[in-house]
This record gives sequence, C-alpha cells and structure tokens, in this order.
Amino acid sequence: MSAPGPVTGQEAVDGLLALLDLEQVGDVTFRGRSPQVGPQRVYGGQVAGQALVAAGRTVDPGRAVHSLHGYFVRGGDPAAPIAYEVENVRDGRSFSVRRSVAVQHGRPIFFMSASFHRAESGLEHQAPAPLEVPGPAELPTMAQRLARYPERAGYWATMPRPIDVRYVGEPGWVPPGDRPRDPYQRVWMRLDGRLPDDPLLHACALTYASDLSLLDSVLAVHGESWGPGGVVGASLDHALWFHRPFRADEWFLYDCWSPSAHGARGLATGRFFTVDGRHVASAVQEGLLRRVGQ
Repeated sequence: MSAPGPVTGQEAVDGLLALLDLEQVGDVTFRGRSPQVGPQRVYGGQVAGQALVAAGRTVDPGRAVHSLHGYFVRGGDPAAPIAYEVENVRDGRSFSVRRSVAVQHGRPIFFMSASFHRAESGLEHQAPAPLEVPGPAELPTMAQRLARYPERAGYWATMPRPIDVRYVGEPGWVPPGDRPRDPYQRVWMRLDGRLPDDPLLHACALTYASDLSLLDSVLAVHGESWGPGGVVGASLDHALWFHRPFRADEWFLYDCWSPSAHGARGLATGRFFTVDGRHVASAVQEGLLRRVGQ
C-alpha cells in the first residue's frame, strides 16, 4: 500500500485556520499549537502569524495592521504548546501598538511589535510590478517539482500544503548544481482554498507565507541550495509592511532579492504584488546561513 499523500486544498487551509485560531486563556494571553507533522523546529512563519493573531485580537477591529517587526530568539519545540503574551503599548487616536511575546518552556522564542492604523486617505503611488514574469498557470506545481527530486522531498511529501506555491525559477531545495545563479527569487502563492473575509486573518496568512521563500533569494544569488552539499540556515528577524487591502486566497507574486550577504548572515527583501499589479505588502528578513558541516 502506498503512503498517503499530503493534505492539500480546502482541507489544508482549514487546518491552517485552526492553527491560527488561538485559545484565549486570559485577557491578553493566548495559547497556540503546532502541526503534528512538520520539521524539528517550529516554522518561523507559523509563530509570527500566531503572534500577530494574538496582538490583533486585543485591538479595535476598525484598525488594520500596517507593520510588524519580530525577532526569532530560540528554536521552537513543535511538541509543546506556545503561550502568547500581549502587551498594550499604546492606543492613540489613529494608531494602536502591541508587543506580542511567544513563550515555550518558560523562555521567549519570538517577540514582535505590531502597529495598527485606522483607515485614512492620503498620497498614493507605488513602484511598478516586475515585467514579463510567467503567470502561475504557466509554472509547475509543487507536486510536479517534487516528482523530479524524490530524494529531496523529505517532510514535504507528507506535510499539509495549505499554500499553492509556483516557483518562477528553481527553488532553494533542489540539489546543488541544479540551480543557476539568479538575482531574484520569484514565487506565485495563494492559499489553496477559501478564507473568511476577516482582513486580520488575511494579514496573518500572508505573514505565515512570507517566511517560506524569502531567504531563498540570498542563496539564489550564488546558485546555492539548502541541505546536503549546500547551506543550512535560520531566520533571525522578520519585518512586514502592509500597504493595501488584499486577499491571501488569491494569487500574489512574491518578488524577492538579496542586497547583501556577509559574515554568515544574509539580508533578503521581498514585495507582494496582486495579479493586476497592486503592491500590497513588503518584507525584509536577515538570516543566519552556514555551509553544511561548518
């Protein structure tokens, strides 16, 4: 009998929604969990997304998150629950600021500052979206890419896949030598099912997705790959700015590039564009990158 494949589609999205639906255990304290199937450490996008859920639940729904800045300080234990403690830093006339700390085994593993803003009108401009990028329908699915590299599939073969990911170039997990140098890492993404209409939930889902391929852009510059024969890494910090309304269950292009790498650290920046070219969010992250066995 063949092994069961990964959970995809609406079932996987519902699983992500359950993951983001934190248990409230106090006025400003919440409890989250991790998937039963996954890597040895808690995925960074998960803890960032959950921390934003916790912060957002203490803010007036009329104020939308416009930025977050977080630091990963310890690896998370996927077998243990995560406590989220929220501090109300300020509620002003236009902005609300929260600090959300993720705690496991009595120690912080991640902390985030997030700012929320009431809707206002003002100046409007944006840089154009990249030109001549193939659309998602023209690109291989994750399943099609993994079929070429069964030895590299690892936990991807069984992990739930709530996000439909279509790489424009080669992903960072292909074997060394199969990835040409590329100044960009561009990926089409969308939640592989339907989300409720809650804007905070879409922001949390985008936060979850934003950690998937951002550091890949540092390796892409050098034609490097993750894993055996390549590089191991970890996210050190993460920042996101939300510019315009969007839906995370509709296709968006994650346009990533790396301006600098030095001293075993690499900096990556990314922009999110909708299919019609609206710039809806921006991300910046620094990561620790070391040769396997170094």
